[in-house]
Amino acid sequence: MKTMSFNTQFCTNFITKEIDFQIMADTIKKFNPDVVGLNEMYDVSHMEDFDSQTRKLADLTGMKYYSFAEACTLEEGTFGNGILSKIPFEKVEIIPVPEEEIKTGNQLYEPRCLLKATLENGFTVLVIHFGLNEDEHTHAVETVIENIEEEKCILMGDFNVTPENPVLLPIKEKMKDTADLFENPLMSFPSDVPFKKIDYIFVSDDVEIISADIPVIISADHRPHIAEVI
Repeated sequence: MKTMSFNTQFCTNFITKEIDFQIMADTIKKFNPDVVGLNEMYDVSHMEDFDSQTRKLADLTGMKYYSFAEACTLEEGTFGNGILSKIPFEKVEIIPVPEEEIKTGNQLYEPRCLLKATLENGFTVLVIHFGLNEDEHTHAVETVIENIEEEKCILMGDFNVTPENPVLLPIKEKMKDTADLFENPLMSFPSDVPFKKIDYIFVSDDVEIISADIPVIISADHRPHIAEVI
């Protein structure tokens, strides 16, 4: 099964800075994934370009099964994570990441969520987008740990931390990082001249990693992360 994690920045073309569903769909189709975890997607909106973005990518890619997980409502509309799949869902859950009662960071805070999809082939796919502040990272990791399945589990998303950050240790103790297959370190952000890796695909210990890559492609502000697993 080929998987992809892709932060589309609400389907914004990195070069033109305009909403561009076709370039996002072409990027996905180029690598022919079975499942795509999407970050920074809009859904219900009074603005056409921000309405039903996950469905629009499903239509353009021909990936029949899709779902959106609302994390918050912004001026443009409901905002969160999405998933596209060639494999039917048995169940999709939206799990809020707890918010901080006392905010200690100095960057923008936004409510976040975890999308948990159980597929008919037995795999569970977790899609998350970490916040920007350290206290948000801690809550996101706790939410992930509570929802990891022991078998046939895939975790993907934009974690907004680099691989050496100790906040990832609880995840690394329970799952394998597909990036361990990289021959050399590969960066994912920004897509034109990437200087850091903040996008991940982790798998449970029983899952075999066949290949992994962060291909050189400029469509959104992040490069997609792909991994083939069995």
